[in-house]
Amino acid sequence: MGKILVTGATGNVGRHVISQLAEAGLDVRAFVRNPKAGFPVETVQGDLTVPETLEPALKDVESVFLLWPGFTLGNAAEVVTTIAEHARRVVYLSANVPDGSPTHYYEVERLIRHSGLGWTFLRPGGFSANTLGWAERIRQGVVREPYGQASRPLIHEKDVAAVAVHVLTSAGHNGATYVLSGPEQLTSAEQVRVIGEVVGRAARWEEQPPEEAREELMATWGDPAVVESALRAWAGFVTRPEQATDTVRRLLGRPALTFREWVRDHAADFR
Repeated sequence: MGKILVTGATGNVGRHVISQLAEAGLDVRAFVRNPKAGFPVETVQGDLTVPETLEPALKDVESVFLLWPGFTLGNAAEVVTTIAEHARRVVYLSANVPDGSPTHYYEVERLIRHSGLGWTFLRPGGFSANTLGWAERIRQGVVREPYGQASRPLIHEKDVAAVAVHVLTSAGHNGATYVLSGPEQLTSAEQVRVIGEVVGRAARWEEQPPEEAREELMATWGDPAVVESALRAWAGFVTRPEQATDTVRRLLGRPALTFREWVRDHAADFR
């Protein structure tokens, strides 16, 4: 098997892809912005937003795990073209987004489809790791946000990485799109309860008016389109919960990790 280049190597998913490939004894190269990332594998410094830094990292590479940074297309076309000039296949970490939501993920998919590369798309839904944004409020005992009854089967980043490694290292996945999720649907309020139970804190959900949340998100994110898209998606998960898939089990031969298992892995972050 040829060399595998992992972009987004310091992220929640990428670092697990690196470690799992390295543990399997495979030839892997990490593409990082920070040369002091400290991976036990070959590391090349670069930045996907500066495409000329990508070409040296692709030397002798057969497969690429691609995570596109940011929420706009930017120079994605140039990056995909550069990958296609050197590698044979790409596993792209896309996303499973609600119908009607504007997204760059599917635009990158389109570029890859027309690149001549062999490809596989991974479309995870909500990540369990997104709840780390509640850490300070969990410590205070109350998470105040809108749409506490929004329901999603959040996925452990280790499962996303394990699927990526499986696809990168086995045959039969070219042209496949895999929708990934955790095994159980939990509302946001239930997620807060589970976190509190695991870390031993009394934590509860407090419903926030969407209008108030909009003002806070605008102050933080600054992009009205992103804020409205997020609020619309959360509201949609109340009436149309995100559905769990069995893709992790089918591909890996084991159940997906539960949200409670994820919290146990990250309990220190909430204490």
